[in-house]
Amino acid sequence: MGKRLRSCRAFLRLPLFPMVPDTDVRDLTILGAGPTGLFAAFYAGMRGATARLVDALDQVGGQVTALYPEKDIFDVGGFPKILGKDLVKVLKQQGLQWGAPVHLAETVTGLRRETVEVGRQGFVIVTERAEYQSRALIIAAGLGAFTPRKLPIAGVEQWEGKGVFDRVLDPKQFKGQRVVIVGGGDSAFDWCVNLIDLAKSLALVHRRDGFRAHQATVDQVMGYVKARRMEIKTFCEVRAIQGTGRVESATLYHSKSKEEEQVAVDVIIPQLGFHTALGVIEEWGLDIEKGEIKVSSTMATNIPGIYAAGDVNTFEGKLKLIATGFADACVAVNYAVNWINPAKKIDPGHSSNMALFEGK
Repeated sequence: MGKRLRSCRAFLRLPLFPMVPDTDVRDLTILGAGPTGLFAAFYAGMRGATARLVDALDQVGGQVTALYPEKDIFDVGGFPKILGKDLVKVLKQQGLQWGAPVHLAETVTGLRRETVEVGRQGFVIVTERAEYQSRALIIAAGLGAFTPRKLPIAGVEQWEGKGVFDRVLDPKQFKGQRVVIVGGGDSAFDWCVNLIDLAKSLALVHRRDGFRAHQATVDQVMGYVKARRMEIKTFCEVRAIQGTGRVESATLYHSKSKEEEQVAVDVIIPQLGFHTALGVIEEWGLDIEKGEIKVSSTMATNIPGIYAAGDVNTFEGKLKLIATGFADACVAVNYAVNWINPAKKIDPGHSSNMALFEGK
């Protein structure tokens, strides 16, 4: 682990946080700024540990932001229900209150184990833009770095942001637009529900007549079709996109009739799933099974000083939930803090009794 590991590139997006130098040796570098990573940053500050977050996506929130920002979540303690984007908003407020810097749109390309301060070995995380030193690491990378599956059309990249959107962050931007959604899973049907009252026209395109979405949502969308509020085109796919500067129309291919149809459209939203991978993390010598990092009951990996929390880890009795990701983050931070400084207690006590929060 003394040498720099080979590069693993991913698509870059402009960060939404200011680019500031971050050259300090911090107690923790947290890889992943989803719900688990944000809560780990909060817990680190509560334990008096310094931290930073690094994420390949261009916004905090991980899968919640990327996949279902407009969907209600019902199983997070304290919230009878909460929209995904609203959960991320409060987690960001909570997690970043101690001033942890956030480095977005940075894919990790390497790791070195070296002396980061006098008498102490630590870790140097390498990205395309910088190197970050810390005494310990917490991997909270969810399913790993993930990128949306693209429409299988040559040159589709030229239309990204100009009518083709593989992620929806603000549904209102499609108000009054002619929208085509491509896919047959939960995300495709959820966006039909979320855009039905905003779009000028709405059509769902899917290559077969079977759907993978929850039946209740399918029934809801079928109700819109019956009421002639939208269309569903099955055994159909987008074959080409036309326009001057931005999307103006699309060619649809009907696989049963072998015919093509050109439709006027302003927005195409592919919901075809994601490619996921741990990337360069798989080369660090961690004990990994089926894409998941094996950890002990303390969230420790087989490499001293590296912990893993949330969907990225596995252990006996593992449940992949946001709620259990929070618990993983607490355990990982407390044991990492003790590993860095054995004089620090593992048990943090109750936050309601901490002087840290007095007057807040």
